[in-house]
Amino acid sequence: MVFAALFVAALGAALTLLAPPPAGPLVRFAFPPPLPDPAALLPYLPETARAANAAMPIEPPRAAAPAFRLGSADALGAARALDCLAAAAWYEAGDDPSGMRAVAQVVVNRARHPAFPASVCGVVFQGSERRTGCQFSFTCDGSMASRHPGPAAWARARAVAAAALAGAVDPRVGLATHYHADYVVPVWRSGLVKLAQVGLHLFYRWPGSWGSPAVLRGSASGEEPGIAAMAALSPAHGGADARQAEAAPNVGAPQAYLPLEEADGPSRSAIRSALPPASPAGGRIVLALDPAAFPGTYATRALAACAERERCAVVGELIGAAPGQGPAFVYLRDRRSGAEGAWWDCTALPRANPARCLPGGAALARLLADWG
Repeated sequence: MVFAALFVAALGAALTLLAPPPAGPLVRFAFPPPLPDPAALLPYLPETARAANAAMPIEPPRAAAPAFRLGSADALGAARALDCLAAAAWYEAGDDPSGMRAVAQVVVNRARHPAFPASVCGVVFQGSERRTGCQFSFTCDGSMASRHPGPAAWARARAVAAAALAGAVDPRVGLATHYHADYVVPVWRSGLVKLAQVGLHLFYRWPGSWGSPAVLRGSASGEEPGIAAMAALSPAHGGADARQAEAAPNVGAPQAYLPLEEADGPSRSAIRSALPPASPAGGRIVLALDPAAFPGTYATRALAACAERERCAVVGELIGAAPGQGPAFVYLRDRRSGAEGAWWDCTALPRANPARCLPGGAALARLLADWG
């Protein structure tokens, strides 16, 4: 009888373990969904990728994310978080305040989500020790060694970051924890809920409980690691005490975005209007490219310049480049043969995928000669 009772008890315990967990708070103990690999892309050309992305319906955010709190960070931790967030905003969205706000919202959403590190710098530089597979491609593709924001652009990025750390919220992207450029189709996209498009970026959340407000931590830990790759941009990451570092926007500012335009400087629209328009040159379209812009925008400008032409060649040259430096970007399309591609000069504009790098020397000359 004792054996039978023990057997029944053991069987009941086993069945309890095999039963599905009840709905509710216990979801916090489930294994998180796998993190996306930004380099895992489906083999779409830019135009077809944009069409495929546009076909996926948008489910607008039902609620904005709660205001972010940094936690118990000291002055040095707060300065590190500020500069990590500013770097993510600038390298991912370029000097575009609207895009930077959306990227900053994703970073602070991740910093409170149990599937990600519990610090701002930890989120931004997650996986950066790998050449591919980092969560933010600029941290592992060489961008930080070759491109830096100018003083005015860096000040704008830090203002956006300071506002986000002080509780400013971008309601357009809601609880988004993932995004990608609209001219690529990541492998992981189909399992997520599409929330919004801001500029060139499409924003997503996980479905179900992992994409709900309930899963977010109250705040990030406040323990911000020093990041060696940030030292050129941030004294707080270069071993300097935060109180002796360059003046930072007030992280305790009111919960609204700070002014992003310099009172005595040109506006972004004025800068854009001063750029030379696309012009034909020997059968090609030549674009003057802003070196501070997000390199992905070059592909979008090329698509717009080609419009409905069946055969089109676009050559992009960086404004201020040395004479004879060569093109920084090339886009080619021939709808009759199905040939299409976009390539960047990876010595100036590193890309995560080496197949997107322009060839050098005679190979590049032959490529352009074939297209007139």
